[in-house]
Amino acid sequence: MILETLNQLWTNLLAFSATFVTPDWGALIGLLPILLLLFVVGPILTILVLAWAHYLFHKPRTKRVFAPARRAAPLDAGGSPVYPAGEPYSPSEGVIYEPGTIRAETGEDLVVGCPKCRLVRSAALDICGNCGLSFTLKPTTRSLRPAAPPPGGAAAA
Repeated sequence: MILETLNQLWTNLLAFSATFVTPDWGALIGLLPILLLLFVVGPILTILVLAWAHYLFHKPRTKRVFAPARRAAPLDAGGSPVYPAGEPYSPSEGVIYEPGTIRAETGEDLVVGCPKCRLVRSAALDICGNCGLSFTLKPTTRSLRPAAPPPGGAAAA
């Protein structure tokens, strides 16, 4: 009688623990898409969103400012201005103007050096009187220049 009671108790204990130890495989297979979404797709999407946000906030940005429409001519060792060929300038002001400009702000006619023979002519003329080069100065779009030298100084440029 004690043996039968112990055997019955053991059988009941095994039947009770079988509900926890032996899973219901049909129910677990039904949960597989949810577990796949939570533990595989979720972390991949999270990593992609975090990487995108990191790039968005840390991407390199260029700092640009508009080039001035007119600028002072650089000076040589003797202190006289040096004017580049092909760009209109005012010798009395010592200012280089943007291409396409034929009059200074003071009303003075601008001059330009021929890029081929370096003869100085009026900026209103399209043909050089010395070499015959047809050089029409057209207004350009404003170019952008960096606001500061590149990292590492001018040697890195």
